[in-house]
Amino acid sequence: MNSETGTSESTMTGPLAGLRVLDASTILAGPLCCQLLGDFGAEVIKIEHPQHGDSMRGHGESKNGIPLWWKEVSRNKRTLGLSLSTPEGAEVFRRLAATADVVVENFRPGTLERWGLGPDVLAELNPGLVLVRLTGFGQTGPYSARAGFGTLAEAMSGFAHLTGPADGPPTLPAFGLADSICGIAASSAVLMALRHRDATGEGQTVDLSILEPIMTAVGPSPTVYQQLGVIGQRHGNQSTNNAPRNTYLTKDGKWVAVSTSAQRIAERVMELVGHPEVITEPWFAAGSTRVEHAEELDGYVGSWIADRSREDVLAAFSDAGAAVAAVYDARDVVEDPHIRETEMLLEVPDPDLGSVLQHNVMFRLSKSPGRIRFTGRSLGADTADILHEIGYSDREVSSLRESDVIK
Repeated sequence: MNSETGTSESTMTGPLAGLRVLDASTILAGPLCCQLLGDFGAEVIKIEHPQHGDSMRGHGESKNGIPLWWKEVSRNKRTLGLSLSTPEGAEVFRRLAATADVVVENFRPGTLERWGLGPDVLAELNPGLVLVRLTGFGQTGPYSARAGFGTLAEAMSGFAHLTGPADGPPTLPAFGLADSICGIAASSAVLMALRHRDATGEGQTVDLSILEPIMTAVGPSPTVYQQLGVIGQRHGNQSTNNAPRNTYLTKDGKWVAVSTSAQRIAERVMELVGHPEVITEPWFAAGSTRVEHAEELDGYVGSWIADRSREDVLAAFSDAGAAVAAVYDARDVVEDPHIRETEMLLEVPDPDLGSVLQHNVMFRLSKSPGRIRFTGRSLGADTADILHEIGYSDREVSSLRESDVIK
């Protein structure tokens, strides 16, 4: 029984119930991967340095010293303060790994090996173990030893080059985009590796860089360059595939986004804004040729929207069956009736904050739904319980704590 949450392993539900995951990773891809696994029933043990903790605890806003992002990204995780770089700590980790299904780590290549915790050691202890290794640039190659962060991947993937106004600098996102894409990809990789293990009994190592998933998300730019010699450029909010597509300012100072990816939607937009004559132009018949007239189309759409409030614009587009959305800030997201009614956000009980609004579990499964069992916890809250489960006595736990190996 978990003393702080009142939750026992036997009460865990979800499609991943019965799996044990060791989260030995830090900012942000690995912790997000493990959050998703925990949301769907896996027992996740969060392993942190006993003195410093995971740096995620210091990321983002806090309230009365309580880190708010931590409450979400470390939900459904028991916490263990453990120094892996000490012989005693490495031994604790080996004993834990022998009981686990998945280990997720993001140390620089060679670090686990230096501590006596490399893939060969762990596989000998636990042949069915899935070891997920998340790094900036992968375990091999000329950049493997470099420090890797999401910002670097956002730059090197082509994302920054393609983002921002045409006459402005490359633009980086204001949030952990590359890390988040990598974390979601890592959770998929875990399930594939577990599927293989279920079929063969074999564990394996997953080598995943932060760079590669966002390169995939950016799209086929390498293929286009290799085949045509074309390098994409920044176009602000316009698209190279269709028009009109942009953000537009309403009369009351709000922004809306319009998309016309489908031909019929483009026609409805131009009918709505009072310029049906362009629909019969030969160039209007395809997105690729409408793009050549993007400034003209933006002018028609922008001037119509500028004369109306956001509420009126959204209503008119809805009535016309055209595609539009308000550009939301955080308050708009929280207050949106569709987001709230469909529980994309959920109020979760929390011992420090009373309750905290969080993103709900990412997928809705009709037969085996996930759930938030508890929010992110204090450093080392479960250390003694976890060590007792793998055979450590009270005296041994006290000795490790006195030596600063655990918290």
